[in-house]
Amino acid sequence: MCVWAFLTITKGITLSTLSRLALAIAACCSTPVAISADLQTVVDQLIKPIMKEYDVPGIAVAVTVNGKPAYFSYGVASKESSAPVDENTLFELGSVSKTFTATMASYALVQGKLSLDDHPSRYIPKLKGSALDKATVLHFGTYTAGGLPLQFPDDLADNEQGMLDYFGHFKPKAGPGVVRQYSNPSLGMFGNLAGLALKSDPAAVLEKQILPGLGMHSTYIRMPDSALAHYAWGYNQKNQPVRMGSELFSGYTYGVRSSTADMIRYVQANIDPSHLDATLSRAIKGTHVGYFQVGGMTQGLGWEQYAYPVALDTLQAGNSNTMSRLANPVKLLTPAKPASDSTWYNKTGATNGFGAYVAFVPAKKIGIVILANKNYPIEARVKAAYAIMQQLEN
Repeated sequence: MCVWAFLTITKGITLSTLSRLALAIAACCSTPVAISADLQTVVDQLIKPIMKEYDVPGIAVAVTVNGKPAYFSYGVASKESSAPVDENTLFELGSVSKTFTATMASYALVQGKLSLDDHPSRYIPKLKGSALDKATVLHFGTYTAGGLPLQFPDDLADNEQGMLDYFGHFKPKAGPGVVRQYSNPSLGMFGNLAGLALKSDPAAVLEKQILPGLGMHSTYIRMPDSALAHYAWGYNQKNQPVRMGSELFSGYTYGVRSSTADMIRYVQANIDPSHLDATLSRAIKGTHVGYFQVGGMTQGLGWEQYAYPVALDTLQAGNSNTMSRLANPVKLLTPAKPASDSTWYNKTGATNGFGAYVAFVPAKKIGIVILANKNYPIEARVKAAYAIMQQLEN
């Protein structure tokens, strides 16, 4: 039926339009896989105890196996309205947003508009001669620019001058490429430089080019009023309803909102980008290259990588507070590690009221998205995802 419809409606249509239609038809025809009783039981037994132990109002899970999605929804998107969670509920992705920024930067790289060897002053002349200008685009994209902190200072003005003052006067704790310090300012500068290289607002590039190209039509950097009905409320540690605010570079670092339905499409595109526009396909593959070794984890652009098969302990260590809160020594991979299907790619994310985890293994054609409207421990997310992925592989 889908093939017949595609052949019927595409007669006489241009190649670019044909490509967009093919993507839309493929999404339409990608019907959910039948959920086996065993898989349902496994997900139930892993997710329901997490909700109880950490008082999580709602969790949405999506998995993909051989290009087919399946969805599991639990609890409510809002305690006040009791609206149930489903695959279309919008959650804050937290730092999973960084993978979209990395895709946008890689999009600039494959077009030759940005280079990983560029220094900030090429795009921001006022930073010429500053200590941070010794770092490159690669360093900012891999948190190795010299020890930028996790967050901007609370009193930093949310404007270009405030950003320039901060970066211009920052005193690195190490030289570029010496330590990895997980950092919103670092990744924010990475996204900012990519936007300047593209001569466009990064949010607009994502919303008008990259997200539609991925078949993601319910993922937002700037939330429209029409989507608010699907936007879950997050709950902080006092169980108060919260949603994120806006600050400098928030859109690049933690500000994307999406659903499991859209996010599993994103995972599928990362597992097999061959159906995408050629430029976007190359951009996706570019985010799978590894540049720095940090313990058992390889840092790429956005995604963090582990040789597969991987032990749960290794994943837990790579997603620990030690890795996210402290400066860790790194080893530059020369040459860079090529994208490999035999890799576990993952990213965690959180805001004050939401928690997320995404992982996939291209060689096995399996992936998982777990979104929740409470920031519960990463260790619990990784453990649950690992067990579910083992079930998918069997």
